[in-house]
Amino acid sequence: MQYTYHNKPLILASQSPRRRYLLEQAELVFSVIPSSFDENSVVMTRPDTYVKTLAESKASEIAGMHTGSWVIGADTIVMIDNHVLGKPDSPDEARRMLQNLSGRTHQVYTGYSIQCVEENHFFSDAVRTDVCFKKLTDLEIEWYVHTKEPFDKAGAYAIQGLGTFLVRQINGSYTNVVGLPVCEVLEHLLQEGVIKMKQVS
Repeated sequence: MQYTYHNKPLILASQSPRRRYLLEQAELVFSVIPSSFDENSVVMTRPDTYVKTLAESKASEIAGMHTGSWVIGADTIVMIDNHVLGKPDSPDEARRMLQNLSGRTHQVYTGYSIQCVEENHFFSDAVRTDVCFKKLTDLEIEWYVHTKEPFDKAGAYAIQGLGTFLVRQINGSYTNVVGLPVCEVLEHLLQEGVIKMKQVS
């Protein structure tokens, strides 16, 4: 899909290759300036509030330095039994996470924030997706851990990668599980006139 742009640049305040890929797939033109905001400085509250706060903080840091740009910040967490699953530090931790997710439904929350200081625009929201895993055998878990894909992924899996075989069903946004609810982000950018769809000739 082709767009025309507002006269201000678009910035993704994230170093996530998955978020970058999703925006590139949507054919947006943007630059990447990762935020250095300390995520550990935010206390965990409700998951939707938590990810919104992180997204706002990341976007705000970059928007404050680039006041004439539109900035997108985001943060994603994986939760089960009201417990956040981060990125596993070892094969044993990856195995434990996958065993915990096996045959069960967990939640993925992504907060996103779209800000422009010069336009006095500061918007944020959170999206939840329920993800149901198939019942995993020990052999499947062992194979997946040995692919090394789990080690830089929250919850120890990548739905867009080899980990697609783990997922039986999702309820909600697929791209939210990857790391950014693209439908909602594009909808807001279009609504605010940051981007406009080109007329088909």
